[in-house]
Amino acid sequence: MTHAYPIEETALLVIDPYNDFMSEGGKLYDATKETAMASGFYVNLPRVIAAIRKASIRVFIVPHRRWRPGDYDGWLHLNHSQEGVRRAQLFAEGTWGGEFHPAFGPRPGDIVIHEHWAQSGFANTDLDAQLKLHGIRKIILVGMVSNTCVESTARFGMELGYHVTLVKDATAAFDPDGMHSAHEVNGPTFAHAIVGTDQLLASLSS
Repeated sequence: MTHAYPIEETALLVIDPYNDFMSEGGKLYDATKETAMASGFYVNLPRVIAAIRKASIRVFIVPHRRWRPGDYDGWLHLNHSQEGVRRAQLFAEGTWGGEFHPAFGPRPGDIVIHEHWAQSGFANTDLDAQLKLHGIRKIILVGMVSNTCVESTARFGMELGYHVTLVKDATAAFDPDGMHSAHEVNGPTFAHAIVGTDQLLASLSS
């Protein structure tokens, strides 16, 4: 099934485009490298972003909370992922790892959303408000990690009434099971379209 992506109603959400994830030497680069190479992530993500910009579709950067000293102190219910962020000081503010990847981060005119503390880019941020204020009804999601922040943001978006597209080869995970669950098990329960980069670009050009 071919989906239409009207310029004025569509946005690309780039999830967590940090050096710690996407640049060699980043704290999570090696942990996601296997699935990123298998999916063609580092080839396909720039293709998606370039095509979106060429089509004059808006780009929203949806970043995770940059670690700062004192984060999570006194929290009653710190989850496993948040404990990992605290322990490794992921995306630490003021460090190279906490900077946006030079190819995948924001450009002038892009909208940078408030940082999310957990997995959903909608929870406790301005993402929903910004999308609505810009007239967006369809969201295309790429970035990291397929079965956590990408999935959670996409699922939350569906609940809020957005048309959701997952680009399965412009994302990566910590293991192949994460990719499988995101696109073969969980994704079909909430996403309106699960496509590869070639299929998305064909839809954009048509």
